[in-house]
Amino acid sequence: MTEGIGRQFMLETQYRYMEPSAQSQGLPQPPLELPYDVTQRPVELPAPGALALEPLDLRDLIARRATLRNYAPAAISLDELSLLLWCTQGVKAHRGSYATLRTVPSAGARHAFETLLLVNQVDGLEPGVYRYLASVHKLLRLPLEGDMNAALTKACLNQEQVARSAVTFFWIAVAERMVWRYGERGYRYLLLDAGHVCQNLYLVAEAIGCGVCAIAAFDDEALNAALDLDGETQFAVYAASLGRRG
Repeated sequence: MTEGIGRQFMLETQYRYMEPSAQSQGLPQPPLELPYDVTQRPVELPAPGALALEPLDLRDLIARRATLRNYAPAAISLDELSLLLWCTQGVKAHRGSYATLRTVPSAGARHAFETLLLVNQVDGLEPGVYRYLASVHKLLRLPLEGDMNAALTKACLNQEQVARSAVTFFWIAVAERMVWRYGERGYRYLLLDAGHVCQNLYLVAEAIGCGVCAIAAFDDEALNAALDLDGETQFAVYAASLGRRG
């Protein structure tokens, strides 16, 4: 690897080096969500507000937040998964075909992430890999073959919390959605946006008696291949395992 590549990235994505963006050149905006086969029947999710939660003190919730790698061998409910998805990428409002307003901040409301899930123990769902359709708050089972738990655990450098999780979240960047507006600097914003998303997951998990382990240590090529991503226009940026506290 070229020495100092990180410093070079920070240098060359400074504003003084920015070239005209695709947006400024009048090029069409990428879709707000990747297309999917509309003949498939998505899994209906409960409304995010269907889960009754005890009143929580935000300061206490933040103080309790901690990474958890060891989970009880217990499932989470579909209501809980629905809440977790909505709090991490849920759409609060649509602005036509121009933008979505969501439960997390994103540079320019670009929201360049798609959420994929490794479902191991969720009541009412078969184990497998699912895609969250944020625009309609539904899940779509992906036709990925083989033992996906083993493949994704291996791609995450054999971190056993992935294999033992109730569900593991994978946040996939659709680069053009961000780069269209910000050019190469948009890659910085992808990394920042990932942090916003994962922190919400940590806090909501605490509220439902679960714990989270954020994962940035993975084999990029292996993980992208396992999730059927090309690694260039779409690629994994961040992951997080989640399970019930013991």
